[in-house]
Amino acid sequence: MTRTLDDHPADVRDAVARTREVVARLHAELPRWGLVVWTAGNVSQRVLVDPEAGPGDDDLLVIKPSGVTYDELTPEAMVVCDLDGNLVDGTRSPSSDTAAHAYVYRHMPEVGGVVHTHSTYATAWAARAEPVPCVLTMMADEFGGDIPIGPFALIGDDSIGRGIVETLRDSRSPAVLMRNHGPFTIGPDAKAAVKAAVMVEEVARTVHISRQLGEPLPIDPAHIDSLYARYQHVYGQNQEPTR
Repeated sequence: MTRTLDDHPADVRDAVARTREVVARLHAELPRWGLVVWTAGNVSQRVLVDPEAGPGDDDLLVIKPSGVTYDELTPEAMVVCDLDGNLVDGTRSPSSDTAAHAYVYRHMPEVGGVVHTHSTYATAWAARAEPVPCVLTMMADEFGGDIPIGPFALIGDDSIGRGIVETLRDSRSPAVLMRNHGPFTIGPDAKAAVKAAVMVEEVARTVHISRQLGEPLPIDPAHIDSLYARYQHVYGQNQEPTR
């Protein structure tokens, strides 16, 4: 029998409330960046009582309800599911992609956020089943190489999740283009996964435009490694403090 939210300890319920706020706010970023139309797309985040400690026994996720417009996505509208995709709390049916998100969380414990969009350029690459080649330093920074293609999978069960995990488990990329479907991105939290979704669309568009002018030049793999290491460990506020 599925446990309801009331069956969970107070600290878990408090973490769910915080996560609902985060997930509702981040959904607004998808139309803001032109990544979705109508009710398409979704953001989820794993519920962590203590982010430093990682997933616990009460492993839950927060995701948007199915078929609800973005203007209606308040924290209270968000639904809570367990990692088998069962509804734990909420008055609406979860997103149709919930099983895929749940599968990723079950099999990639380091993942704290998952995002799916149908952004135009990234989805166009997915329709052609062609990886986006790493021909931009921005791609080397964020994705550590090409943006890979995942297998075709039907919506409704965990098939998409299986494809995401199979493709990204041994990849530096936080993004996969599921064939004939669209991009899915992952991150340590939902904000990072949303950023990756924004970046996927940006580089997919830029590389597409470049190819209209001629064949873009690849970046040497050693330079990709160097760029990726610098961006992940030195860029912005990631650097070690200086004395």
